[in-house]
Amino acid sequence: MNVQVKIQTQVTDNAVVLYMKGTPQFPQCGFSGATVQILKACSLQDFMAVDVLADPDIRDGIKTYSNWPTVPQLYIKGEFVGGADIVREMYQQGELQKLIDSALA
Repeated sequence: MNVQVKIQTQVTDNAVVLYMKGTPQFPQCGFSGATVQILKACSLQDFMAVDVLADPDIRDGIKTYSNWPTVPQLYIKGEFVGGADIVREMYQQGELQKLIDSALA
C-alpha cells in the first residue's frame, strides 16, 4: 500500500490519530510526551498512536501528507490539528477539549 494512502486511511478510519516518536506509554521525545499528556488531560484515553520511529516511510510520509515538518502531529476526524505547540495552545484556550468532544459525540 502506498504510504500516503495508508496515512489517509489511518486518519479517516480513526477519530483521533497522533503521529509521534515512541508510544503513549514510552514517548521518545518531550514534545510527543507532552502531547500525550494533553490528550489525557482532555480525558481522551483511547486514540490511535503511530510510532514514526518504527516506520521510516511513515516518518517521511506524514511530513509530506500534512506539509508540516515536525512530529508529533495530531489529527481529529481526518483533519490536521497541528504539532505540540498548537495542541498546547488549543488546550490552554479550551478549544482542544471542544474539538475532541465534538469528534467523539
